Amino acid sequence: MSGTASFAELLTAALIVLGAGFALVGSWGLVRLPSLMERLHGPTKASTLGMGAMLVASVVWFQLGKGVWTTHELLISVFLFVTAPIAANMIAKVHLHRLRTGEPSEPAGPSGAPAPPPGKADWATHQAPHQGTPGDFAGD
Repeated sequence: MSGTASFAELLTAALIVLGAGFALVGSWGLVRLPSLMERLHGPTKASTLGMGAMLVASVVWFQLGKGVWTTHELLISVFLFVTAPIAANMIAKVHLHRLRTGEPSEPAGPSGAPAPPPGKADWATHQAPHQGTPGDFAGD
């Protein structure tokens, strides 16, 4: 076993263990946290970092251990890091919209009851333009 191969194996193993730890924490948060807004952090933060570490471990293994350069893992990482925050943002917007419209919501979690949207400023949800504001074509 050469020095480069053992270094690649150690680095790959460390990244896999780190990634598995993040994925475990993220999965645990997804299952155990009670409200939707709290559950968003599990898959979007910790699990994304866990998958990223495991994909970097794959790149390290193939580059240092096998001497082969692959771009598949990098493309998967880019896709994962771009889509996870966008999906979480859309889920949060739907949740806030449902709170605004008065639809039933989940019970209060350990951090307390979900906060209602601030006043009439529905900043995170789709709303029709108010009378007299730009985009209000009803008054024209």
